[in-house]
Formats: sequence, C-alpha cells, structure tokens
Amino acid sequence: MSRPHQYHQPNAPDSPDDSESDVELDLQELDPVTAQNRHELHIDGYRKPEQTERQIPLRSLRVGRTRGFGRQKYSHDGYGGEHDSQGLLDETKGQRDSAGSLGTAEDDAPLLQSDGRRRSGVYGDGGRRGFLSSQLRLPSFMSGEQGPDGTSAENTRTTQSSATSRNISIGQYPPPRFPPNAISNAKYTVWSFLPRTLYNEFSFFFNMYFLLVALSQIIPSLRIGFLSTYTAPLAFVLAVTLGKEALDDIARRRRDAEANKEEYTVLRLQDRSKMEAGKRSGRRRSQLQAKKGHTRGASKGTRLDAIEEEEENLGEGNQDALHNIEVDEIDIKSRDLKVGDVVKLGKDQRVPADLVILKSYAAESSIAPFSTPVSQAGLSEQTGLLDESDVEPPIADNSIAEAKSGSSTWSESPPPSADGGGAGETFIRTDQLDGETDWKLRLVSPLTQSLDPRDFTRLKIVAGKPSREVNEFVGTVELAPKAPQLNATGEGANVDGTLQSAPLTIDNTAWANTVLASNATVLAVVVYTGAQTRQALSTSPSRSKAGLLEHEINNLTKILCALTLTLSIILVAVRGIEGRPGQDWYVAVTRFLILFSTIVPISLRVNLDMGKTVYARFIERDRDIPGTVVRTSTIPEELGRIEYLLSDKTGTLTQNEMDLKKIHVGTVSYANEAMDEVRSYVRQVFSAGVSSDVTQPASLITPSSNTLSGSTGASTTRTRREIGSRVRDLVLALALCHNVTPSTEDQDGHSVTTYQASSPDEIAIVRWAESVGLRLLHRDRHTITLQSVDTSRVVVRVKILEVFPFTSAGKRMGIILQYFQGSKSTVATADIPAEIWFYQKGADTVMTSIVAANDWLDEETANMAREGLRTLVVGRKKLSVQQYQEFSTRYKQASLSLQNRDSSMARVVKDYLEHNLELLGVTGVEDKLQKDVKSSLELLRNAGIKIWMLTGDKVETARCVAISAKLVSRTQYIHTVTQLSSASAPSAALDALSFLRSKPDSTALLIDGDSLSHFLTYHRQDFVSVAVLLPAVIACRCSPTQKADIATLIRKFTKKRVLCIGDGGNDVSMIQAADVGVGIVGKEGRQASLAADFSITTFHHLTKLLVWHGRNSYKRSAKLAQFVIHRGLIISVCQTFYSIATQLQPHALYRDWLLVGYATVYTMAPVFSLVLDKDVDEGLANLYPELYKELTTGRSLSYRTFFVWVAVSIYQGGIIQGLSQILVDLDSDRMVSVSFTVLVINELIMVAFEIVTWHWIMAASILGTTLIYVGSVPFLGGYFDLRYVWSWAFAWRVAAISAISLIPPYCIKVLRRTLKPPSYRKVQGL
Repeated sequence: MSRPHQYHQPNAPDSPDDSESDVELDLQELDPVTAQNRHELHIDGYRKPEQTERQIPLRSLRVGRTRGFGRQKYSHDGYGGEHDSQGLLDETKGQRDSAGSLGTAEDDAPLLQSDGRRRSGVYGDGGRRGFLSSQLRLPSFMSGEQGPDGTSAENTRTTQSSATSRNISIGQYPPPRFPPNAISNAKYTVWSFLPRTLYNEFSFFFNMYFLLVALSQIIPSLRIGFLSTYTAPLAFVLAVTLGKEALDDIARRRRDAEANKEEYTVLRLQDRSKMEAGKRSGRRRSQLQAKKGHTRGASKGTRLDAIEEEEENLGEGNQDALHNIEVDEIDIKSRDLKVGDVVKLGKDQRVPADLVILKSYAAESSIAPFSTPVSQAGLSEQTGLLDESDVEPPIADNSIAEAKSGSSTWSESPPPSADGGGAGETFIRTDQLDGETDWKLRLVSPLTQSLDPRDFTRLKIVAGKPSREVNEFVGTVELAPKAPQLNATGEGANVDGTLQSAPLTIDNTAWANTVLASNATVLAVVVYTGAQTRQALSTSPSRSKAGLLEHEINNLTKILCALTLTLSIILVAVRGIEGRPGQDWYVAVTRFLILFSTIVPISLRVNLDMGKTVYARFIERDRDIPGTVVRTSTIPEELGRIEYLLSDKTGTLTQNEMDLKKIHVGTVSYANEAMDEVRSYVRQVFSAGVSSDVTQPASLITPSSNTLSGSTGASTTRTRREIGSRVRDLVLALALCHNVTPSTEDQDGHSVTTYQASSPDEIAIVRWAESVGLRLLHRDRHTITLQSVDTSRVVVRVKILEVFPFTSAGKRMGIILQYFQGSKSTVATADIPAEIWFYQKGADTVMTSIVAANDWLDEETANMAREGLRTLVVGRKKLSVQQYQEFSTRYKQASLSLQNRDSSMARVVKDYLEHNLELLGVTGVEDKLQKDVKSSLELLRNAGIKIWMLTGDKVETARCVAISAKLVSRTQYIHTVTQLSSASAPSAALDALSFLRSKPDSTALLIDGDSLSHFLTYHRQDFVSVAVLLPAVIACRCSPTQKADIATLIRKFTKKRVLCIGDGGNDVSMIQAADVGVGIVGKEGRQASLAADFSITTFHHLTKLLVWHGRNSYKRSAKLAQFVIHRGLIISVCQTFYSIATQLQPHALYRDWLLVGYATVYTMAPVFSLVLDKDVDEGLANLYPELYKELTTGRSLSYRTFFVWVAVSIYQGGIIQGLSQILVDLDSDRMVSVSFTVLVINELIMVAFEIVTWHWIMAASILGTTLIYVGSVPFLGGYFDLRYVWSWAFAWRVAAISAISLIPPYCIKVLRRTLKPPSYRKVQGL
C-alpha cells in the first residue's frame, strides 16, 4: 500500500492498468471533436503530462445519476441553503454523504463501504485536493483515482472510522449535518406532550379511578344521572393540569429561544471565482438547452457538455482559488452556528459551542485579522513587547545566557503568565463548566496562528467523537498546500508544498459555556454543537417532577377507594342475606362504587393545582426576593419539606472575587486600617528621594539596594527599621512572584488597567501591592516592570529566568528573577554583579518544610485558617551566578530525560532551590462571600437542613470557604479524605468510615472527587449511610456527573427531599437530579437558572423561599387536601345512610346539579380561600426556623390526621343525614332540601373554624357563597320543596341539625389546643 504523501507528489505514479479499466470509456469514443479541442488538465500528478486521452468512469454517465455537488444556493446570511436533490451519491447504495462528516450524520457510521471503495464525499485525500473538493466541483476522474496498488488513495490516508473521529473542513458548503447548536430545557415535544402528560396523570390512582368511573357511564345498566356529571369534572381536571404543563413548557421554550438568539460574529469564507463560474455555467446551460431538443440523444449531448463545462470551470477557478477567497463578518444567532463555522470572540463573551482556537491576537493591537500576516518584528511593536535588546539576559557571564537558552521553561512550555491577551494565547474562565475558579490558559497551534483567515479554507480538523470529559481532547489540524497555478499550456507549475499537520489537545480548545477572560480577539472553529458539546453530554435530561404531597395523597386515595369497595360489598352482601332479589350482584356493587365515588374527590387535583399557581404568584411578586422566577409550578410545596441542601461554591456561596485581608511578617500582623503603615514603609523606599521629573533617568531598586536594606532614618528604632525592611521585602516579593499580566482598556474615554491571571488569588495580591504603592506596570514573557504609585516612575525591573507554575500536586509557585541595576537602561556588567533571586509562595502544608526554621509560622497560618482566609507562605533565596548556571544546566538535562522527567525536574528544583528559604511572611486572602451567606446558612442549619457543598475547586479553597461561610462551625472537626486511588485505598477508606461513624455529630467530612468515586464504587452503601448523618459534607474536585450522582444517591437512600442550588452550567445535572432545583442567575450565563425549577438572583433569597414560602405552601396544601377529602367523604356518608334507609337500593341521594354544585359553586371558593391562610407572620418564621424543622416529619398531612378527618366526616355525615331522615319524611324533597342545606352550611362554618389568620378574601368568599346559595334556591324546584324551604319548620330543623353537627368537633378542637398547643401558638404566646 502506498504511503499517503505519494498522492501529493507532482510525479506520483498512476494506478496500474489505468487505461484498460473496463468500467471507463475514452472521451474520444463518445465525442472526438470535444476531445481534440480540449487542453489537458494536469493536477498534482493524477495524470502524466504525456497522457492526452480523457477517461471518464462509466458510472458517472449512468442515466439519472449526477456527479459532484448539485447546485448550491446561499441564503441571506450564507448559512441557510439546502442540499440540491442532485448531491453526492453513494456508488453502490445511492446514499447521500454529509458534507464533512465522513458518511452519515452519525458519529458511529462506518468510514468505508463494505466493498472497500471510497464513498463520494466532500473531502479529498487530505492534501491540496482536500481544499479543492471543499471549494470546487471536481470531475469524476479526479474524485476516484486509484493508488499504485489499486487501492483508493483515500483508504491509504484514513485509519480511523467516524466512530472515533470526525473530519471538519473549514468554510465548506454545505455545512455538515450535525445537531443544531440550540439550548433546550423543554420537557416535551409536540409529539410527546400528550402521551407523556397523560401517562403522568393516569399514573396517579385517583385519576385512573375517575377515568374508569366515567367510562362506566357508557354502559346503560351502570348509568346514574347524566353522563356529564362524571366526565365533565375529569375533563376539567385534565385540562387544567395539561394546560399548566403546556404553559410551563412553552415558557421554557421562550426562555431557551432568548438564549439561542444571542448573536455571534462569524467569518464567512466565499470563493468569488466559484460564484462567477456558477453564473457562467447557468448562462451556458441555458444556451445549450435552447440549441438542443429534448430527445434522448440531445440529453446525452447535454450531459457531455456539462462534463466539459465542469472541467473548464475547474481549470479557470484553480488559478486564483485562494486569491479569490473573500472574508466577510456576519452576525448570526447562536442556534444557527454549525460545525465548521469560524467564530470571532472578544473579552467577556460566552463561548457558544465547543471550539478549537485557530488564531488569537491582542484586542488593542492594530493587527488586522483579514490581512496578510505581519512579521514577528511588527507583532512585537504592535503588541507592545520589548525589543530584543531588552530581553537579553543582563548577566555578566555569557555562559549563563547559553544555559538559559536551553533550560528556560519559556522555550518549550510557556507558563500561563506571559501575555494572556497576546498573540497565540488567551485565558478562559471555566467556572460555569467545571466549577474551578482558576483561569485556564489556552494556546493556539503554531500551524494556524500565522495563517491569514483566507487560508483557513485549507485547514481540516480531525476531532474525536463527542465526549463528556471536559479535561480531555485529542485531535489534529491539517494544512493543505496551496493550489498550483496553471500556465497557458495547461501544465501545472510546481508548488513546493506538502500536507502539514499538528496535534490538538485540551490546551487548544474552548468548551461551550466558558467565557473568554483575556483582552484579546479569538478566531475559533466550531467542532461540536448542541447536544454533542461537553456541557450537554454532562447534563442529565430533564424529568417530570411530582411532589411528595401528591404521592401521599395518592396513597390516601387508595385507602378511600378500599373503604368504598368494602362498603359497597357489605351493602350488597347484607341485601343478599335478607333475600331481596334484584339485578346481578356485581352490577349492584359497581353502582354502589359509582355512588360513593365522591369519597375520592376528583376536585382535589383541581384545587391543589390552582393552589400551586397561587403559591407561584406569591413567590414571584415578593418584593423582598426580586427577580425570582418559578419555572416549575407543580412543586412549590416541596420547598417546605427540604432536609438536604446541596450547594455549589463558586458563584453560589462566593462571588469568586478575592481580597487580601491580612499579612504577617513574623512579629507583626497588618489588617484593615493597619495597612496604612504598610503604605508608609513602601513609600519610604520606592517614593522618597525619587524625582517625578520624567526627563531624569530612573534609578532602579534591587533587594540589596541601600534604600531597601539600609537605614530609613536616624529617628527610627532598630526594631522598627527591621520590621519596615521585612514589610518592604514581602511587598516586593508579592509584586514579582506571580503569573499576572496587566492590560489597558479604554472605558468611557478613560484608560483602565485590568489584570489577567490563571488564579484570582494572584490578581488579589497584585491589586493589594498596587494599593500599598507598588504597581505592576508591564509583564511579558521575559521581563517584569514595577512602578511607584506615588511618583509614576519605574522603580523595579527584572528579567525572568525561570518560572515554576502552580500545580495541584505541588501547591506552590516559584520564579527566578534577575534584577536590572542602576538606571533603566543599565545592564549587568563584569563590574556590576548580577543579582539573582528565587521567590516562592505556596500552601503552608508544603512550605513549612521548605523555609528556614521558625517558631511562628504554624500558629499564624492556623489563626488565619480559622478566620476562613486562604493562606500563602512567601519565601526567597539569593543565588549567585555560578549557582544559577549549575542549576540551569542540571535542570535542562532533567527536562530532556525520557523517563521520569517530571520527578527528575522536581528533584533538581528541590536540591538547588527549595531548602532553607528566607521566610518573608504569610498572606491571608479572603474569597468574598455572597451577601448574607453566613446568616443564611446558619438559619437553614437551625431549620434542620443538612448542607453539603459540592464544588469542582481545589481542596484548600473548599476548606477555607466552608470555614468562612460558617458551613462548618468552630466546634466541628473537619476530617479530610483525599487521594484514595492508591493501593492502600481499601484500608484507608474503611478507617475513614470507622472514624466518621464514631463521631457523626461533631465531624464534618472534606473529600475530593477521586476518593468520592472510590467510595461510591466500592463502599457505596456504607458511605452514604454515614455521610447522611454528618452535619456538613464538603466534596471538592467533583465533576458534574458526580454531583448529580450524589443527589440521586441521597434521594434514593434517605427517601428525603433534596434541594440542589447552583449558578453554572456544570450544576445543571445536579439541579435536574434533585427533587427541587434552584438556579442562581450567574454573571456569565443563565444555564443553571433556565434548567432549574426556581430561579433566584442571590443565595440569601433561598432562606425566604424555603422558610416562608415553602412552609406556607406545604401547610396550605396539606390543609386544603384534607378539607377537600372531608368534603367528599361527608357526602358519601350521607349517601350511605340514605341507601341503608332505602332498603339498600343503589339510588342517588343528590342528583345531577346538586352533586356538581356542591363540589363547585357552593363550597369551592371558601375551601380554596384556605390557600391564603398563615399560622405565623414572616418575622416569627425567620426568628424560629425550628418551625420549618417540624414540617419534615410530615405531621401536617399524615395517616393520623387523615383518620381524624375521616372520623369527623363520619360523625357529621351521620348526624346530618340521620337527623334529616328522622325529622323529615324519608322519601321526599323536603328531606333532601334540609339535608343538602345543612351540608352546605356545615362546610362553610368548618372552613371558618380552620382559619388561623383571616384575610378579607376569606370572609368575602364565605359570605358570597352563602348569598349565592340562597339566591339559587328558587331555581332548585326540581330537587327541593320550595314552599317548605321558606317555612319556619325548615329553618329550625336546619339550625338544630347544624348545631349538633358543628359544636362537638369545635369543642374538642379548642380543648386539644389548650392542653397541647401547636408550635405556632407557642411562639405567638397564645
């Protein structure tokens, strides 16, 4: 098999026996005249110069089959065109290929057909032809060439199937068929809405029960009254429920549409010659059709002319293929982005899809992205980089410079400190994706950075299949050589170009929902869209959520149905024992079931759903929590049952804004107002005696300068001078030892300096150094310049010799610097020795063994940690020229090692640098918390809610935030479990579980993602059984999938309600897996808030959402449900007494309108007004969060309260119907009028008994319903004896029966409240 590069050589051999292929015809045989008049087309050696005959595959001449692309049509924006019906067809199966997707649109489609031949596609063999095939219509003889061994050239290049990779040609048209780049949080589609919602509704027992009752009315022998009496309520219930679901889902789609409408700038790459050729071909086709008829022979002639025209267009367009590329900027919506589009992004812009970065340049530079690439010298000038003379190492010994050239980490892997907004690199924020607060450096492949955007059409990206791994990516970028130009004889001029390729890694990508942090402009190509992005694959699909209250009511309904069935069977059995013949027994049982169907009140769902709508309205209109949105209105009462709160850290509990609060230099600590003294020390050295005249040469300061180390005045004591010197050394170290790059922006006509770094901690330290008088003026790959804030003069300038970036394993960052001395232009000479210093800062756990012995470090770091500050220990060490040269040589040797390279390099650093460092001081950085986070967490903890913090951030960061936010109290011990992936993990895991099990009340758990994964894999049951007992759990380095797994695990194991809250896209899976998901509107995105059930603007709003609105919603729904059950049960008891009195015949007591009106017009408004009731005011609810805690026991609606209401219903129903039958004739309208009137009055007064806090709407509903009933009596002549209704006999009977029915239950209730008052009455003092 031939090597791939042979197919790009000018004289590559043809396939054997090419001229004798039995499936190809000579063009001369078909049209000799055309063949003689045509020039030979020679491209890349696909045909030899001496070979003049044309050979066209016979398959390309089959009737009804077309070659190449069909006609392509651009829409208004160039992205809306569709494939023509004559697209690329498969050779054997007639299937159309996806442009750029290697076959079908699916990623797992096979790359090759079973017969081994190449499918017709857009891509060529990856060389120049790969470019041509994406831009021009190739003749068939160029799309199916064979290699020297007879195999397809494409086969020799392709070793991966599309199951593991996808090929993306940039600027191709039509775009590949991949998922649309649209955000979708909708639960239903047009086709799935009815099946899913009906299934969800009828999965509840009482809905299915009433459906069967309604269907039974179709049978004549079972019909009781009008059919609408049973079908209308069910239809109304379903209409209300389905309508709410539809409105909620429509609202989600509207919010998604808003997010999908966000516009982005896309580069449209168009070929002018191609468009012009298309116009010429259209005119030529029209002329040919005018000349030729529509006969069969004419059709053949037209076909050959089309081939001739296509080859002519290819020859014409080939000469200026690249030179005719036009680059236009167009704005398109996020949802219209497609794989292969080149997107232009700026600072603070959200990344709309998964991208591979092609080019990055400083936003403030004058680099024109669509012009010829500028030279490196020009780039240096335009981006503000120093001249080459400035970056030469000013070390007297030239040998050190030679060593430096080979050992510097900048030469091979520049750390993320250089120029985050410079050419070839950029920073992104990923906290919305993985929860990490550190900015990530992203690099551009050198292969694409120097390209003009017009040359992007020569690029092909080979990317792996979509994956959920946010920290992994494997791919390659290929650059095809420029197309050769044809001379007048049709011969191709040799172009010295071969296919170039470069690897792509995670460092070359920007995933969807990250944010560009650098002050730079980035050009990037879309590789994954929509459902195939890392963010979407890490997100679980949305699910329909049902509240715990609905399941409890469903269980109670089953009990009521069982009672109904039992009662029906007993009545039929008694009638049979008495020997009364009638209809079949099963018909009688069914009729009794239908009569007693009111025991299971169908209006219960209507009342509860309408109540939920009211609760949602209360929440959204609350002025104390502005911006709150209820996105799932079916579960507001779940807010009152929460027992576990799972919270994200970054953006949820914290603002992700760091502030240096405290420094300690060994004997003195400085914080708050004491920072003024630090400023005075800095001013004495860096400002005193320095002229502000810019014409005077600046005098640079070094650690050994007299101004820094000498006396600062005769009046100061020696102790004060020592303290001042240590403070100045610490400030200088903090101003230099970092990876921060300053950049200048124009805002409202003013120049504003911003800082870029991989960690917000470092930005906080640099800002603090500026606040005390030492500003970071300039930073590039080679130098750092510091400026005095008071005099605006450069006071310190250093050369960067080595940088040792921070790593999670090392937990420290170091830098080797060499100071410029004298004036700004003076470099080190033989007379002025080079002053080289090694600075290092890191966590106290690792720095303790690196710095020199001392007696105060451990104590001070512990004190700062207890305050919730993130501590950094700072040290330094002076190096001689010889020491640095020796280190540099050894370090270079270690970096070239093929085995154990990292450990070898670390060993060299440890041996030469990391020991006996001079301890300069300790800094304490505070991660600013969201407003009122501490008080909110304390209140929620007092409410009986166990709080877990799940974050993707580092262990140290999570610990500090847990302490500062008071998530862990001072009396609780934090047990840390990390790195359990080693061989000793099983025993260590069991030891940790044993320790936690021994002290579950006073121990908080801090665990990392790897250890958590180990526990969930090998000790799942034991771990969750212990963890749910702990007062707090902090899990760090968690992936989005792990967060969702934890939420699901707690739900299934404890059967308790779990609430998850977050603000980033990495929290969406957790939010959707929870019983209640709350999203916070983040700074960079609304992904979490769109996917959540409730959206709030800040964390402290959650307390009112739970303690006030959640509590009220649950208690109101519980009271409403029990009263509706009581209302249905009491009328069924009346029916039972009536059936017994009428010789057990299944006849209805209240028919038609009386039955419907009782559940609607006559009682619904007063009963529903209970949703306005409240037992305590908001102040008491916040003052006594323990009131919330008792709700988690479910006492408001339990089996105990249910059977109490059953007993009350049986008593009142028996009294009402029994006394009515005794005081009035049994079988008469008078008895019905007395019984029904007492029934309505009883319900209205019972509602008044249940109200704790009266609202004017409650009184109006009771009074209004009473008037409505009285006013409707004259229209009830078909059911009542109207003359009897207006008599005194009717009045005293109604009053007597009502009093006997109501007074005993009320007295019992008052007595119980007196002897055992509920909690709300205790706090009210009643």
